[in-house]
Amino acid sequence: MTQAISVELQDVVVRRRGAAVLGPVTMTLEATGFTIVLGPNGAGKTTLLKVLHGVERISKGRVSWSVSDEEAREQQAYVFQKPIMLRRSVRQNLAFPLQLLKYPTDRIATRVRDWATRIGLQDALDQPATRLSGGEQQKLALARALIRDPKVLFLDEPCANLDGRSTREIETLLQESLDAGTRIIMTTHNLGQARRLASDVVFLLKGKLCEQAPANAFFETPQTAEARAFLKGDIIE
Repeated sequence: MTQAISVELQDVVVRRRGAAVLGPVTMTLEATGFTIVLGPNGAGKTTLLKVLHGVERISKGRVSWSVSDEEAREQQAYVFQKPIMLRRSVRQNLAFPLQLLKYPTDRIATRVRDWATRIGLQDALDQPATRLSGGEQQKLALARALIRDPKVLFLDEPCANLDGRSTREIETLLQESLDAGTRIIMTTHNLGQARRLASDVVFLLKGKLCEQAPANAFFETPQTAEARAFLKGDIIE
């Protein structure tokens, strides 16, 4: 994998119908690690991910990657909470991003087989993706994102509707990808999952950056009353 990339947000604001739903946010995300974005519903977590991914228009401020904007876009992948399946076979879903990149046919076939095996769908390659279970669809969406070795992977609540076994399998895939050099930025409401996976935490509240810290520091000694209340399970208004 090529060199990892970092990103800086400077006074970023997103407004909808005149109201700020995010910001102003100023922060830096380093080039490596597993960032977990936490916060109650409506805190701006998904909006932050979309801003970083370049699919949310910002009203003010700037997002600066350590590489050109074009390279940053080319080296990113995004997996939604509800997986989006192409109305094609599992094989065709996995092959699609590689076809867009004009990979040789034999290389596509090899990578598709390898990734199908990694997610346990090697016997379902010719099955319509829309007929898979929820957990299988999420694993397929994740494999489709990772098959082209992105530098940065964005995940929006990827395990929100999954059972324990599927969650464990996806977490294993994510850890393997992290170990291979992929930078991961993910939202979750599952504090247990956040503790298992995070190297650092971004805590949002009402669209503002309330706290940012290494994972151990955030979970053991949060610096704000809001973060302490959130970790206790209190309702934050």
